[in-house]
Amino acid sequence: MALTVLMLAGLAVVALLVVQPLWRSHRRWRQRQQPLPSAWRRIVRRRVPQVARLPADLQLRLKGLMQVFLAEKAFIGCAGLVVTDEMRVTVAAQACLPLLGHPRGYYPKLRQVLLYPGAFVVNRPFNAPGGVVQDQRRALLGESWGEGQVILSWQDVLHGAAVPDDGRNVVVHEFAHQLDQVKGLANGAPWMPQAADRARWARVLQAEYDALQHRLAAGRGPEDAPDLLDPYAATDPAEFFAVASEVFFEQGAAMAARHPALYAVLRGFYGVDSDSWAP
Repeated sequence: MALTVLMLAGLAVVALLVVQPLWRSHRRWRQRQQPLPSAWRRIVRRRVPQVARLPADLQLRLKGLMQVFLAEKAFIGCAGLVVTDEMRVTVAAQACLPLLGHPRGYYPKLRQVLLYPGAFVVNRPFNAPGGVVQDQRRALLGESWGEGQVILSWQDVLHGAAVPDDGRNVVVHEFAHQLDQVKGLANGAPWMPQAADRARWARVLQAEYDALQHRLAAGRGPEDAPDLLDPYAATDPAEFFAVASEVFFEQGAAMAARHPALYAVLRGFYGVDSDSWAP
């Protein structure tokens, strides 16, 4: 009798493991087929002009991705901020851009998006002279945690969305970190199934990262064109990937012209050709 109970329990567990992913996949398929509510479409048109630059098929795909994202991810207001549909939809429209080309599980580790009214202050340890570790207060626009949270400044979410071609987008930046953190610690090398792709990524990203650091160390004269990549990209490889992702989605044509190898590996990773999007 005990053996029978154990067998039945085992079968139940196996059935759950098989059925649950199928049910989730079916539920998401149904959500993607639903038209975006008219109020949400108006928010996207008003707040996220980047969407109008996408080809029609990608605009439709983005709206389906948004339906799933908004159904599965919780939004929490911080420092007295009351979260509205305008906030949720504005964040979702930008957060789903990196998902347009390849299915990535809708940021499988992410559970919550925390919104602050503006920049938020955190304490971070740093190595002071003499080997002493001290806390340092820093004001941040966004932060991504591998434990399931993205934290954003609503003011900077709005600013990043309002200017779709300046290469600065805090939402894309932090959600690029989320993709990097799927495998664990963010290190600028998000997971890719093919060894050849991983090797090419490592080669190109390291060369571009080293070149940026060299340009910054050498200094730039007034006759030099502004660098596409913000100096913050030189902080470490994880930040380089996140900053490069901002530029890829907002200034694809410029990146393809000035950093063709970097553009090519990002195009392969994200599965979209932002060079061809409408200006």
